[in-house]
This record gives sequence, structure tokens and C-alpha cells, in this order.
Amino acid sequence: MDNRSDIWRGIDTIKPRFVELADRVWAMPEVCYTEARSSAEHLAELRHQGFRITEKVADIPTALMGEWGDGGPVIAFLGEYDALPGLSQEAGVAEPRPIEAGGHGHGCGHNLLGSAALLAATAVKDWLAANKLPGRVRYYGCPAEEGGAAKAFMVRSGAFDDADIAITWHPSSFWEVAVSPALANTRADFIFTGRTSHAAASPHLGRSALDAVELMNVGVNYMREHMPSDARVHYALLDTGGIAPNVVQAHARVRYSIRDRDLPGMNELVHRVHKIAQGAALMTETSVEMKIISAVSNLLPNTPLETALHGIMEELGPPHFDDADKAFARQIRATLTDKDIASVYHSIGMEPTERPLADFIVPMNARRNPQVGSTDVGDVSWVVPTVQVHAPTVAIGTPFHTWQIVAQGKSPAAHKAMVQAAKAMAGLGIKALTEPDLLAAAKADLAKRTARTPYVSPLPDSVAPPLNMSVA
Repeated sequence: MDNRSDIWRGIDTIKPRFVELADRVWAMPEVCYTEARSSAEHLAELRHQGFRITEKVADIPTALMGEWGDGGPVIAFLGEYDALPGLSQEAGVAEPRPIEAGGHGHGCGHNLLGSAALLAATAVKDWLAANKLPGRVRYYGCPAEEGGAAKAFMVRSGAFDDADIAITWHPSSFWEVAVSPALANTRADFIFTGRTSHAAASPHLGRSALDAVELMNVGVNYMREHMPSDARVHYALLDTGGIAPNVVQAHARVRYSIRDRDLPGMNELVHRVHKIAQGAALMTETSVEMKIISAVSNLLPNTPLETALHGIMEELGPPHFDDADKAFARQIRATLTDKDIASVYHSIGMEPTERPLADFIVPMNARRNPQVGSTDVGDVSWVVPTVQVHAPTVAIGTPFHTWQIVAQGKSPAAHKAMVQAAKAMAGLGIKALTEPDLLAAAKADLAKRTARTPYVSPLPDSVAPPLNMSVA
């Protein structure tokens, strides 16, 4: 308890710098693999704090690592700072009000995520220095979580090979240990090539790539009846072949996101989608190329770390929100539907309440009905015992990837929650550094989970980080 009290006081001393960092990153939203300014802000803070710097991790220009200390266990903190397209929004207002039409916005709270992880890493570094103890603390600045799979490329490069545990967090409606699963996910482009012609004078000479895309989408939609109920397949049209309907489209491109509960299931589903694409090409006498853009693994839990983290979060308690915090949260909730609010409560097995912000901890044994997505943290969890905090940065029920998340990204309530997340992560970090049995148990848990199915990267060796995917 004394160690945690010391580190929590240390966080309160230095937190203003990191709140300011979060707000600066909020104000410069950059999407997948383009986070040059955001990563530079994190790099500058690492240098200010005295970390040893490694840039361009895994040959990714916006990926970085800061390390401090010598000997002892290596405690890794994972940060992110990428934004989402099309979510520009003013802060602190409870109505849609873009700053820039069509601009980007931090619709998943990653401006907070990276800052709090770096705050936790800095606090553990300061604690090690004050107590003259061995141990290494690392901050990994990870770009492109939103579909770019940067951590998967970083894992494949060996960046985590000597880490002992990895700790991270994510903005949420609730104060809890993140125990919900995450699906394995592949993003792949299907590029069809046909033959152009005059659509009226000589349609028989043309072979439409757009027809092939449409047939592929129909085939995938029929497949949905015959795939696991927790699998997910979605698509976006990237290239429809032009704007002239009197020209047979000779090229078209569709991007698919294909998810399943684990890597074998996902790989099988990718194979089936590829076969449908080949069938569409056969029907239209076009050709098709499948190009893997990114891929991530499902998330592995780690019971010893989750149990230890939950105890620390109980001891720490949720953030303390004042009347002004609650008033703004109520304004945001007024923009939500009853289904939005009921859905997040359903995810933790609770009936909806009138609370605007979470002032309670979700029990570890809650009867959850998880809302399942994907994350490249999954690949880290296969090679390093990994655990995550969820902290209540938003009004309960706020859907992520929305303007409402961006509007709350600089709020005092969000700042309080990110600091509380940093305290929980730092508390677990020093617990792992001072209790060898916890590290041993965490590693044994991971070894047991991977004994039958060792980690194999879902990324083909030939696939490089898709640095231009946001403009593909």
C-alpha cells in the first residue's frame, strides 16, 4: 500500500504535463500511420523525462519506444495516438459542430490513451529512481490501432521479445478491468481488373470490374447465414471504376474487414471470402487480386494480472466527478438513445441507471454480454502477459467512433479518468516489479494458453506496414 500511495502522489505532482499533452494531441487529429505531429509530441515528452529513445520501431515512422532503467524485469506500457476520419468536432459542446468539414477527430479517445500510458510509465520510472531499484520501464508509442495493426507489425519485428508484462488501458463508460474478448481481424483489398468499352455501342466487348465487386458483395452476404454467429464481415468501396456510366468499368476495389473469435476461424473465413471473390471474377470474366492490408490476433486474457489489477482498482476507486462533470455528461446523454445507454449496461450485465458517469467498479464476475471488436493489443497478448484498464472518460452509454466521444475528449471528467487509469497502471507496474510471484504466475498463465496453439503472426511475411492505407 505504501508503494502505491507514493506513486499515486507522484502522479498527482506531474499530471498537468500529461493532461496538456492529451489536449495537444486532441487538437491535431491524425489518422492511421500519418501521426507525425502526435508521435513527435510523445517523443518530446519522453526526451524531457530522460528516457532512452528508439525511433521508427518496425520501420514505422510514427512508432517509437522510450526505455529507462537497467536490469530487473521489463514493464511495458502501451500508448496510442491515432484519430479517426470524418469525426471533426468542437470540444465541450453537446451538439454536432465540426471544426473542419470532413476533418478528423479523436473518436476513440486515443489522445487520452497515449498520454495516460506515458504518465504511468514516467511515474514508475520516477519511483524506480527514488528507490534505487533495478527494473526497466518502457513506453511504446503505437500508431494506427484503428485498422492499421501497428502493434502486430511491432510484435513481428521482435519489439516485445524481452518484455515481461504489458499494461495498457482504453477510454470507456466504466471503471473496470477489461476482460471482454477481442476478435481476430484481417483487412484485405480485393482488386478487380476487367476491360473497358463503350457501354452502349459495344457493351459486349467490356468486362466490368464493378459488376464483379457487386457480385462478390452479394456472395458474401449469402455467406453470412453460414458462418459463426460471433464472426463479423464488413466492407467499404474504395474504387468503383469512375463516374461515367457509359464506360464499362475496367477497375474496381473493395476493402473487407473479416473477423472471427480466433486466428484459425478467421483464416478459414478469409479463405472463404477469397473464394467468393474468385467466383465473382469467373462470372464476369475479370481477374482479381487479394491484397492483405493488415491483420490482428484475438486477445488472450491473463488471470493473475487481471486479478491483481482489479484489486488495485478497487483500492484506488473510480475517479471523483463533480457537479459540473455530471452536468455536461447529462447534456451528452440527452443526445443518445435509450438503446445506446441500455446497450452498454447490458454489456456488463446491469440494468440501466440514471447515473451520468460511472462512480462504481464493475465486478470481475459480472455477467457480461460483451460488445466485441478487434485490437492490435491482441498480438501483444500472445507474446507478453497483457492486461488492460477501462476508465470512465465519457458519459455512460456514449457510442465510440462518434462526434460525442470527440466532444468529451478534453473535458475535465476525461482528464480525471485518464489520470485514474494512469494510477491503476502504475500501481500494477510496481506490484509486478516488487512481487516476483506475480510475474511468474502471469508468464505461466500465458504459457498454458499458448501451449496447444503457439503464436503465429496473422501477417504474411510479404506484407509491410501499410503506411499509405489512409489514402489507398
